[in-house]
Amino acid sequence: MDIQALETFIKTAELLHFGRASRACNLSPSALTRTIQRLEEETGQPLFLRDNRSVALTDAGRRLLAYARNAVREWRHFREELDAGAGKVVGTISIYASITAVYSLLPDLLETYRATHPSVHLELRTGAEERAIEQVLGGEIDLAVAALPDRRPAQLEFLPLAETPLVFIAHPSTRIPTVGKTRRPDFSKIPLVVPHSGTARRRLDVWLRGKGISPAISSEVSGNEALIALVRLGSGIGIVPQLALERSPFRNDVVPVPDAPRLDPYVVGLCSTRRNLGRAAVRAMWDLAEKLK
Repeated sequence: MDIQALETFIKTAELLHFGRASRACNLSPSALTRTIQRLEEETGQPLFLRDNRSVALTDAGRRLLAYARNAVREWRHFREELDAGAGKVVGTISIYASITAVYSLLPDLLETYRATHPSVHLELRTGAEERAIEQVLGGEIDLAVAALPDRRPAQLEFLPLAETPLVFIAHPSTRIPTVGKTRRPDFSKIPLVVPHSGTARRRLDVWLRGKGISPAISSEVSGNEALIALVRLGSGIGIVPQLALERSPFRNDVVPVPDAPRLDPYVVGLCSTRRNLGRAAVRAMWDLAEKLK
């Protein structure tokens, strides 16, 4: 198996769409199909299940994906070590961040890094913030922007970049029941829009359990952008980092909830692993982020 074929397989496995994968790999659809067929011949197993509507990995495909990611990562590390011996900072860095982080925290860092180390290829992927740490620890991503978890895994390195409050928001027309004669929201009667997982969800769950409240969850979403959009539609009250709200195109369509509880703020920063930070290209970005913060 050659590295380029493994990289093609990884992209196809991530996208689960042969057409999009061929465009992402700059290959014709037929060339991509031949690459996958060669890998299937070498493994002696089908790697994908395909029909007219969907593409899915087989068990062999999932096992090859783990092998391929590790093999490609090790090859890149090897090449970078050779170049580092010649005093160069080269290679590829994969970065994962939410749309909010891309707009608010990364522009200066990426622009400065690009100017300082033009030989390094940057791969920027966007998605829900709650998946960031999982991808770093799983070896899928070199660096990610994420909230500092309440319990930090031992292998996770974290560089704080910003702190932002967690705020409760609602549509202006939402009627918010209160506790007795106070203005405090009655969270046992309020429809909530909450993240599937992540730091904000855990902190909200801890607060609710501490108050003995069984919440009325109307929607669970992935990503702060989706949460704000649903709150804007009147689906319920949501909780988001202030930083995400300030960058949202819907920020003027929602309002803070009066007398809402104050949860611990988010500490947002760069995440990586000790192993990744041993690479010159990754360490250079980490050090630069520390200087710029």
